[in-house]
Amino acid sequence: MFESLDPILLARIQFAANISFHILFPTITIGLAWVLLFFKWRFNKTGDMKWMEAYGFWVKVFALSFALGVVSGVVMSFQFGTNWPGFMNTVGNIAGPLLAYEIMTAFFLEATFLAVMLFGFRRVSNRIHTLATLLVAIGTSMSAFWILVLNSWMHTPVGFEMRDGVAHATDWMAIIFNPSMPYRFSHMMVASFLTVSFLIAGLSAWRWLRGDRAPAVLSAMRTGVYLGALLIPLQIVIGDLHGLNTLKYQPAKIAAIEAIWETDRGVPLVLFGFPDEEERTTHFPIQIPYLASIILTHEMDGELKGLNEFEGVHPPVAPVFFAFRIMVGIGMLMLVVGFWGAWRLKRHGTPTPLLAKTLAWMSFSGWVAVMAGWYTTEIGRQPWLVQDVLLTVDAGGVVPAPSILITLIGYLLVYLVLLVAYLKVIFYMAGKAGQRPETASAEGPGAVPFADPALSRQEG
Repeated sequence: MFESLDPILLARIQFAANISFHILFPTITIGLAWVLLFFKWRFNKTGDMKWMEAYGFWVKVFALSFALGVVSGVVMSFQFGTNWPGFMNTVGNIAGPLLAYEIMTAFFLEATFLAVMLFGFRRVSNRIHTLATLLVAIGTSMSAFWILVLNSWMHTPVGFEMRDGVAHATDWMAIIFNPSMPYRFSHMMVASFLTVSFLIAGLSAWRWLRGDRAPAVLSAMRTGVYLGALLIPLQIVIGDLHGLNTLKYQPAKIAAIEAIWETDRGVPLVLFGFPDEEERTTHFPIQIPYLASIILTHEMDGELKGLNEFEGVHPPVAPVFFAFRIMVGIGMLMLVVGFWGAWRLKRHGTPTPLLAKTLAWMSFSGWVAVMAGWYTTEIGRQPWLVQDVLLTVDAGGVVPAPSILITLIGYLLVYLVLLVAYLKVIFYMAGKAGQRPETASAEGPGAVPFADPALSRQEG
């Protein structure tokens, strides 16, 4: 039975499982670090304890997310050596330094000052504690920067030359600022902030529905809703620019995303349908005439290459077709809910029960959108591991399929347990926070973390 299994396919599934679990947590920490800095800045400026209460709750979510992100990230690095040795053998001269830069300039910064954020409020001055929050926020963004530099380079590789089948860097500035990096980095950063904005708004709405009407809950909800409403239009613009960049450098990916089979002008946009690679057609398409050409070329009769141009060397169509539409669908839902929530809270100050329930249900909508976008990007690069440089099949190792299958099952079970535990802990903390009396003593069992009015104006 095991002899018929494809080790390359299993290795791809295993890496996909690992990165799918891992990306959930950096997606939160990247944006949440800056929101925590905003909470701390508001506390320093106003002296209002509601901002410190919000900081105290959400810094715990940050710490939990950071811990799981680190653990799951380490697992992926091992797979480069076990399942994908051809990757490091071929492009290790470029990938290795970029990963090292991420550790040296970002991870150490985060790990060092996270302890000050969590435990140092009463041990260091308020100014130093705020500085620690700022440095952790910078560290999370730097970490995202270096990882996305490498990922972007794998999609649009430049600044290197091949010698005896091995890539050697010739221009590090070109490698770092490769053609897709600005779009991919900005798209991911805004996606992280959107994920966090709806998580904060949704979990705060959940607390609101449970009767927790503390000022900190409403302030956090407003912060999340306003941030989401502000950023989702920006994300749409960035997404359009990213699509144009992808059309230029990876036209096969765009053809798969839009299920364009034949090269044509004035191509309609397929809103939904069922792509069929065997018959090279899309069944039951719902489409808008000319719109694909208008969006991707900004011309009504713009020409778009079809999948038949690529002679079978293109990504699987159905996964990227559906994943992209899930991402866009969640984005449109965020746009509607964000504008609705911002209008309601600005005009009336409090949410309606329907708005609160909607926000609560959308607490983890950012995760769904990020995962769908990530699948679109990564599956859309196939069959290449490094675009036009290294095929995925050529990077595989010699680990037998049964071994990969066993570890894959183990990973999936562990990740399922950890994910359930993570969600239960977050909602447990939110429920406990809602039980605390607002007037609790700073030293009592119901105390707000870090709540010490005497420190609100401490200058350091």
